[in-house]
Amino acid sequence: MDIYTLKWIHICSSMLLFGTGLGTAFFKFTADLSQDLRVMAHTNRRVVLADWLFTTPTVIIQPLSGYALAIAYGYPAASPWLLASLGLYLLAGICWLPVVYLQIRMRNDSAAALAAGQTLNPRYWQDARTWFWLGIPAFIAMVGVIWLMVAKPAF
Repeated sequence: MDIYTLKWIHICSSMLLFGTGLGTAFFKFTADLSQDLRVMAHTNRRVVLADWLFTTPTVIIQPLSGYALAIAYGYPAASPWLLASLGLYLLAGICWLPVVYLQIRMRNDSAAALAAGQTLNPRYWQDARTWFWLGIPAFIAMVGVIWLMVAKPAF
């Protein structure tokens, strides 16, 4: 694969990863604010689907294409900007894994409450708060990764 195709894949993948994360967070957060159980259940289903369709593949593509680009451009594996980028990426991933579990549980809880004609149990709102707070360091980490990817600063 030529380097420009590889770079295009890496850039598109990073945009998709960041954009999907930001977009699904916005829609889930605003759906929860509405407290309309139909909207929440629908949005939770779509958020989980978007994670499987878009986020999961890009989580895999990003480090593989980044590694291939680093080799192609001759960057040493111990480059400080590369190590910092990897560290931030791992931080985002550490936050994302429990978020996936919480999203699935909130999807299931909202669907069950809607089907039963009941209100959400308090666990849903506790999960939503945890989900929100895990998103903040993940978002900041991904902003940092993208900056490092572009700037490649010499530390």
